[in-house]
Amino acid sequence: MNTIERRFRAVALIGAAAFMLALATGTRAQNQANGSTWPYAKTGRSPVLAVVGDIACQPGEVEPPGEANHELCINPKPPYTSTSLWRSQEATANQIEAMKPDLVALVGDLQYQVGEYTDFENSFDLTYGGFKFLHRPAPGNHEFYDEHSQTGVAGYGYFSYYNGFHIDANGNPITATISDPCPPANASICNYPGLTTPIPQPVPRQDGQAGHFDLTNGPANGVGNGWYSYNLGAWHLISLNIECGTQPGGCSAAPGTWFAAELAWLKNDLAANQSSCTLAYWHQPTFSAANSLTTEGTTAQAFWQLLHQYNADLVLNGHDHLYARYRPLDASGNYDPKNGIREFIVGTGGETLDPVVNTGTATSSDPSGNPNFNALNLETGTDGGFYWGVMALTLHANGYAWDFESALEAPLVGAPASPNYSDKGVGTCHRRSGDDDNQGNNNNQ
Repeated sequence: MNTIERRFRAVALIGAAAFMLALATGTRAQNQANGSTWPYAKTGRSPVLAVVGDIACQPGEVEPPGEANHELCINPKPPYTSTSLWRSQEATANQIEAMKPDLVALVGDLQYQVGEYTDFENSFDLTYGGFKFLHRPAPGNHEFYDEHSQTGVAGYGYFSYYNGFHIDANGNPITATISDPCPPANASICNYPGLTTPIPQPVPRQDGQAGHFDLTNGPANGVGNGWYSYNLGAWHLISLNIECGTQPGGCSAAPGTWFAAELAWLKNDLAANQSSCTLAYWHQPTFSAANSLTTEGTTAQAFWQLLHQYNADLVLNGHDHLYARYRPLDASGNYDPKNGIREFIVGTGGETLDPVVNTGTATSSDPSGNPNFNALNLETGTDGGFYWGVMALTLHANGYAWDFESALEAPLVGAPASPNYSDKGVGTCHRRSGDDDNQGNNNNQ
């Protein structure tokens, strides 16, 4: 490990050790009074869900050949006239600790450039690992595809980090050299050609914190499903995987076998749901505040159709490196104040930031290609400044409150002026406690 990585890890581990010592001290004091501190305390409040994605910088000092050095943890170079990526990543981790949430919904692209297991160890884990057991993750394209001249690992690093991995009789990780998950035919999906030599990865356990990883076809041909659901307070939460580009059947309009299985699972999950309120989250949004709609985002319109049919309340996404809030929409992107789903994009975990785009360009904001879509439907969004941050989503019995705050209190010396950013509000759920079970129909129609 090179010098900067050793320094980075040392600083992070010292900070983590101090935090764990403080947590242990506080826990002992509370236990003497027959109580507990976060994250074990029973607060008596409505549950708080921390929401964020697009987080961890790439460890090391050199990007792959042909790629500019702008996604490394050490960027930008001294004298740091703007914020380095390790500082923004740490700031959002600190924000979550101060928030003391009940759980953390991670909306994809946890680790750049490609989610190799060692990268998770040497970057993401040094900050967000302190509350790993609270994570309820969804994967992003940087966990599944080739990105920026690296060979993607098809979710192996992501699932190994969260589910654990198989070991041999001597206690060593069992690894597999997987084939390139993004062959030339899918180059447009994966964004950049991969290296010629795939990188061996630990073989994940099949079930765990990140959901199911299918090893039916052997250790080198695993298929990361990764969708699951859970309840928190009065709410039903659904973590989905939209990284369909390299999965069996791809992202076709007539779903391939993999995406069809996910849609069937989602429909069954929603039909069985008896909670008062429902939200779902995945990585690439169907309505893009950066005007950068992807094939996966268009494919995810099928999620929207089911969620709208079954009275869901919120959709949470990442991928756009910004914070944005849309007014309630139906699955086609039409304003629907009674039954519409509100979309939040929270791609502000630490990676380089994107501007909000309100007018149409050569790319698109929504599946219909409406050049004025964002101007009509985007209620607010970050644009410019160092607005990394985490959204606190308080889940009440019949509604919700959101609070997004920028994580860095002030810019560094010599950096452009960047005042803090805040967005707060409240909303109500479509299916409130005591409503009749009109599953599959909008109650207000």
